[in-house]
Amino acid sequence: MRPDDWYCTQDLTGFLAHAGGFLRSRPDLHTVALTVTETLRTSGLRAYGDEAPVFGVLEVGGQVRAAYFRTPPFRLNVTPLTPDEAESLAAHLVALGHSVPGVIAARETAEAFTAAWRRRTGGRSTVVQRQRLYRLGNLTVPQPVPAGRARIAGKEDREQLVCWYGEFIDAVGDHAARDATGWAESRISYGGVTFWEGEDGTPLSMAGVTQVVAGQVRVAPVYTPAHLRGRGYAGAVTAQVSRAVLASGVREVLLFTDLANQTSNSLYQRIGYRPVADFTAYDFRGSRGF
Repeated sequence: MRPDDWYCTQDLTGFLAHAGGFLRSRPDLHTVALTVTETLRTSGLRAYGDEAPVFGVLEVGGQVRAAYFRTPPFRLNVTPLTPDEAESLAAHLVALGHSVPGVIAARETAEAFTAAWRRRTGGRSTVVQRQRLYRLGNLTVPQPVPAGRARIAGKEDREQLVCWYGEFIDAVGDHAARDATGWAESRISYGGVTFWEGEDGTPLSMAGVTQVVAGQVRVAPVYTPAHLRGRGYAGAVTAQVSRAVLASGVREVLLFTDLANQTSNSLYQRIGYRPVADFTAYDFRGSRGF
């Protein structure tokens, strides 16, 4: 595998024309690439930041084998690679002089790329999160269902969504992929957040969903304020949005969890989500400048 087998572009349309079929061939493993590129396509190339995103494709013998993207300042996101492909990707990015602050990918791919990156740059790496991707099997509503009801968030809930999105990002200890206001307005535009609200109409928990891309939807984020946790609200609202997605005709319903959060992993499995693959996020430090 040669570094020259990869090519890099900032042309989203060209990237999707070339790699779109490959990404859609495994919508579960490629869910983040599919949803991020769809957001860039519909909301503009600056949806995630002021710097233009970068895309890459590995093609061998006329066949697309892998792809990557990065929306600066965030980590590199890579589809599953063999060790040789990971080595060639590291060489490719070093040759281009691209900044890589970290990587997130399926566990084996992230490990292989990180090792290759360290060898070529002399940098250090730190694991910042281990995730598990789940797919919904047979939906089961957790019992007992708490008092209240589900309601799709509307324009009148904008400030609540902005607040809770910020709290969610703080809770997971990561950087927001989008500014809170832009995220809230985007989700409101397609009914992409559902509240579980109390009998008096007070929002108690929320679950979001991405738009349908390649026949799949990902549930994200799920958030309950700390003082309201442990009462069944997250389970109730996650089950509700999962049911709504299935009722719309979508059959591939996915979500990610932080493996360090045993409560959420147990909850989603009780609802009917089954493991697909584990992912790891690394941050890089001390690499040669670009």
